[in-house]
Amino acid sequence: LCGLLLPLLPMPDLITSPQNPRIKHLLRLQQKSSERRAQGLTIVEGLRELTIARGAGVPVVTLFVCPELAGSARQQELRALVGGGATEWVEVSRAVFEKVAYREGSDGVLALVQPPQRRLQDLPLPAAPLLLVLEAVEKPGNLGAILRTADAAQATAVIVCDPRTDLYNPNAIRSSIGCIFTVPTVATTRPELLSWCRQHGIQTYAAALTEQAVPYTTCNFCGPTALVMGTEADGLTPELLQACTQSIIIPMRGAIDSLNVSTATAIITFEAVRQRTTSS
Repeated sequence: LCGLLLPLLPMPDLITSPQNPRIKHLLRLQQKSSERRAQGLTIVEGLRELTIARGAGVPVVTLFVCPELAGSARQQELRALVGGGATEWVEVSRAVFEKVAYREGSDGVLALVQPPQRRLQDLPLPAAPLLLVLEAVEKPGNLGAILRTADAAQATAVIVCDPRTDLYNPNAIRSSIGCIFTVPTVATTRPELLSWCRQHGIQTYAAALTEQAVPYTTCNFCGPTALVMGTEADGLTPELLQACTQSIIIPMRGAIDSLNVSTATAIITFEAVRQRTTSS
C-alpha cells in the first residue's frame, strides 16, 4: 500500500530494438569519454551503486530499467530512490539491456546521471587533510579500488594529476562500487597540484624507490598530507618525484620489488589513519 503513495514516473513503451536512438545514445556515452564530457553525463549500473550516488546528491536524468531482470520489488525501491519529477523512466527488453550492460549478472538497473564537476579550489580542507594523489592513472579498475580505500579511510579527497582515463568512466564507477561519488575527486595538472599543495602547507610523500626513500612507517602523516602514487608501469614522473617532500617505500621481504598500486595505496593510507587515530 505504501508503494502506491510514491510519485509515479511516466511509463513509455518497452524498447525492444538495440537500434533505437535512445540505446545508440546510451552506447556512445558508455564507450566515449568525449561524449560523457560534452554532455556532462555518465552511466551508473546497479541499484547499490545508484543508491550510493543518490545518497551523495547526484541527479539522475534517466533510468533504463529491464522489468524482467529488476523485478517488482527493485522497481519499487527505484521509485522511492529517485522520486518523481525530473527523472525519466525508460523500460527496455532483456535483450536490449544485456547489450548495454557492462557487467555480468546485472540487476536490470542502469542510469544516466550528472556527476559532480570539481576543481582543486573547490575542495574544503580540514586543518590536517589526508589526500590521495594519483599521477596519470590509466586503469579504471585501479582508480576504482583506490576510491574504495579512500572511502573506507575517510580520506579528504582523491586528486588525479594528468589522468589517462575519465574519472567517471563507467568501469571506474563499477570498480569503486559508487565511491567515486562519496569521496571528493578532482582532475588537475602537475603544476596546479604542486602550487596548491605549497599554498596550503601540504607535505607530499611520493611512493617511489629512490636513494632518498625511507620506510613509510617512519614518516609522520598526522599533519596536512598528500600520498602520491604513480602508475605501475612507469612510476612517478621525475618532475613530480623531485618536487615531493619525501619519497617513501614499503619494504619488500620477498622476491618481488613492488605491489599493485591500489594495494600499496591502501597500505600507506591506513598507516596514516593509524597514526592519526593513536595520536588523537
